[in-house]
Amino acid sequence: MSDIISLLLWPFIASLVLTGIHAYLGLHVVERGVIFVDLSLAQVAALGSTIAFLAGYDLHGRGAYFFSLGFTLLGAGIFAMSRSKRTRVPQEAFIGIVYAVCAALSILIMDRLPEGSEHIKHLLVGNLLAVSPAEVVKMAALYALIGAAHWAWRRPFLAISTDHASAAKHGYNLRFWDFLFYATFGVVVTSSVAVAGVLLVFSYLIVPSVTAMLFSDRIGVRLAIAWAMGGAVSVLGMVASYRFDTPTGATIVVTFGAVLAVLAAARALLKGPAPAL
Repeated sequence: MSDIISLLLWPFIASLVLTGIHAYLGLHVVERGVIFVDLSLAQVAALGSTIAFLAGYDLHGRGAYFFSLGFTLLGAGIFAMSRSKRTRVPQEAFIGIVYAVCAALSILIMDRLPEGSEHIKHLLVGNLLAVSPAEVVKMAALYALIGAAHWAWRRPFLAISTDHASAAKHGYNLRFWDFLFYATFGVVVTSSVAVAGVLLVFSYLIVPSVTAMLFSDRIGVRLAIAWAMGGAVSVLGMVASYRFDTPTGATIVVTFGAVLAVLAAARALLKGPAPAL
């Protein structure tokens, strides 16, 4: 038992940090109807680190991080500019295009590099078990700052996420606040992908938030449910990974899917129709 605790302690703390910020951001993403923006920005971040690796930087070093962050902020700008009620093209289309192009470019680059398949695997599911205490502390401090900024700016962020048209009528500069949201969101994604990989970051963002929305219409209650689910699934996934000797990131992603399916079925059986979104 002590071996399990020593092995999983810091990865579990890291998962709680990831849950804390991603569950909150996930509520915004689901309300905005841009479900795959996290997956797309995560892939943009992965492309940035891939190009940094091609340029000779350590994949886990500071240079790769800033390459990744620069690409992510560029993606944030594109998404902020593409959100408009007047356009004939849905924003989700731009998000999907960015994801597909960045994923293809990453594969093309990695195909030319030694051990490219291993790097692709790392970008997808990360290596949560290898996270160090220093990385967890830095990540927690960064996310605390971003969380504080979102608390300070909660009114424009929530207004634009929940009712875009009404926010415009109230005089909010939509593109400015959209860019600020996506920029802070991108900083989170860049840091998270380096630790957890694209798929796990997406799962922490979307699955707890979607689950919470099945059970409540209130933001506070949704956050509580999302945080509880994220923590519980992290424990279940890590223990299952240890027990069956499977990749930790992929195991947690599958566990998220399984728990969501069980809770959705239970919600349908016990309480009737879900709350209106």
